[in-house]
Amino acid sequence: MPSHLRTYPNRSRWVTLAIVAAVVVALVFGFLVFYNSRTTPVSADTSTPIASAGATNAASNPGESTKPPQTPSPASSPSTQPVPTQPPVNPVTGRVDTLDGLVPDYKLPPIENGMVPVITKIPTTQKVVFLTIDDGAVKRDSDLQLLKDNGVKASLFLAQTFIIGQPDFYQQYIKSGFLIENHTISHNLGFLSLGYAKIKAEICGMSDFEEAHYGRRPVLMRPPGGPYSNAARQAAAECGIKAIVDWEAKANAGGMDYQVGAGLRPGDIVLMHFRPEFPADLAAFLTAQKAAGLKVVLLEDYLGVK
Repeated sequence: MPSHLRTYPNRSRWVTLAIVAAVVVALVFGFLVFYNSRTTPVSADTSTPIASAGATNAASNPGESTKPPQTPSPASSPSTQPVPTQPPVNPVTGRVDTLDGLVPDYKLPPIENGMVPVITKIPTTQKVVFLTIDDGAVKRDSDLQLLKDNGVKASLFLAQTFIIGQPDFYQQYIKSGFLIENHTISHNLGFLSLGYAKIKAEICGMSDFEEAHYGRRPVLMRPPGGPYSNAARQAAAECGIKAIVDWEAKANAGGMDYQVGAGLRPGDIVLMHFRPEFPADLAAFLTAQKAAGLKVVLLEDYLGVK
């Protein structure tokens, strides 16, 4: 048969079938989309960006704030805050001392033949100096404040005759780290002529008084005016004293007096008094101390006594 006489499938039928197939595919696809939309929840706000880890955690904990966490500033960050440290307590004396890590190279001699040693200066080359203040006649809060302002602690040799009417005044010194020592009851300048029994009564009586009022029995003693004898040394030992303390330098009348040399030396024990000129005397001492390059250390700390 000639080719122009052959019969071909109707082209319109094929077009129709293609359209039907496309419709079927579209219906199936639409059904699937509809089905998925019913089974999987869709976020109500599709424009919200992906949340940070902090926000995600907040969203998962309804009781917590949904605000993003704030980064603490360096000033408020706990890791940058200095941690306060307590000064170490000296295991020998049971108190915070003034040595600042210095290891003393001198040891207090023991009581020998029933008599306490006598100290007028500590034999050391370490750059230290010791302030002692006597009597207690003038009582002013401003004097303690001067000492505190200058970072100075001292041993206080008090006599009962000067403090009997106001013994509690010196409690504030104790709270500030000062120690109170023995300067006898009556401050009798004829102390050595009293006889052994009265000498002992003067020393032991003052130790009893100070222990009752201040909660610590003194371990150092200074005779009135400074002179001592073997009888005084023996009586002091029987009263629980560990050493008699005198001096070789003195702050007096706004100046410095030296028994040896013309300036303070390492290990010097300096005498002062609670007198009206206290501010001027302290200023003179501090000037001499700084000129000599010495550190003020509490005598009891250096001796290692409680």
